[in-house]
Amino acid sequence: MSKTASKMVPLGTTAPEFYLKDTNSNEYFSFADLQGEKGTLVLFICNHCPFVHHLITELVMIANDYRVQGLGVIAISSNDVINYPQDAPELMTEFAFENNFEFPYLYDATQEVAKAYDAACTPDFYLFDNQNKLVYRGQMDDSRPGNGIPLSANDLRGAIDGVLYNRVINPDQKTSVGCNIKWKK
Repeated sequence: MSKTASKMVPLGTTAPEFYLKDTNSNEYFSFADLQGEKGTLVLFICNHCPFVHHLITELVMIANDYRVQGLGVIAISSNDVINYPQDAPELMTEFAFENNFEFPYLYDATQEVAKAYDAACTPDFYLFDNQNKLVYRGQMDDSRPGNGIPLSANDLRGAIDGVLYNRVINPDQKTSVGCNIKWKK
């Protein structure tokens, strides 16, 4: 299990636009189509990563808790499906169904969206405010597979609360750690 840290994109960066196919609905969506009224969480995940599996239940709870409060939630998989067929779009659909996703799970076939966001790992979290400016990029919490720390989602929930309730978000943020994005050769 490789451990790759997320890149700390500068806070204030504008959310890159995209137009990707949702593997749940087979419709295409842009960032503008899916952004939330109060903010938007973009997360890069994949089907097979043990780091994603470790937190997927908590991630779905976060999405369910906050979507009703005006947060857009968008999951994207950008892995090379030729060399990692377990991340293929049809298996993304199954993964989303098995984990009760009620948010889009988009497929980035060209990997251009991952590059635009400077995504490095799965999971990789990007939280934007209602002006589509980056206010948080980092970890869900200190829990990792096998480290014995229980999931709390304190870091990510604290940042989301900051967006929703107009609170100051601590700019001292810890990187997310996960499997590297599987780039095409």
